[in-house]
Amino acid sequence: MICSSEGRNNTGRGAAETASLEEQLQGWGEVILMTDKVLRWERAWFPLALMSVVSFSFLMIYYLDPSVLSGVSCFVMFLCLADYLVPALAPRIFGSNKWTTEQQQRFHEICSNLVKSRRRIVGWWKRLFTLKEEKPKMYFMTMLFSLAVVAWIGQQVHNLFLTYLIVSFLLLFPGLNQHGIITKYVGMAKREVNKLLKHKEKKNE
Repeated sequence: MICSSEGRNNTGRGAAETASLEEQLQGWGEVILMTDKVLRWERAWFPLALMSVVSFSFLMIYYLDPSVLSGVSCFVMFLCLADYLVPALAPRIFGSNKWTTEQQQRFHEICSNLVKSRRRIVGWWKRLFTLKEEKPKMYFMTMLFSLAVVAWIGQQVHNLFLTYLIVSFLLLFPGLNQHGIITKYVGMAKREVNKLLKHKEKKNE
């Protein structure tokens, strides 16, 4: 009964958070739906267009070579301009009168997924602090090893190129997942690992 009650409370909180997020992002609705189509590769040329924009952006950053302060200032300035202009211009460009039930449903799904992702991140963060309290030695060793690996990778690869790879992967991930490419290669990797384990077991016998 207690678990059922907690489940209902979590569902209710999730629905309330989703509704609140929908209200906050209402002005960005058309842009979010278009971005969703691009990220999920609804057309064959979307991945190429996406990577072209990302590559051009990083080439410009490399060419201009701004300082950290200038880069952060320009990025925040861009966000402020987008926050001001998009809600005003989006209805004129896309036409708010074309908003259909299917689009509204997809917008609701996107907001729901964003809320779930946010709650997962918060959950991981809480679990990390729980690990720190319950198993401080394990927490310390895990964090030390993870940060050492990240520091080593950062030392081996140029900062901008590493950022380019991370951003490219994050932007391509929804499309790769949507088209089953990640599932395919993960399945292949699992089969190869299983083959190696079976081969090792046979050798031991």
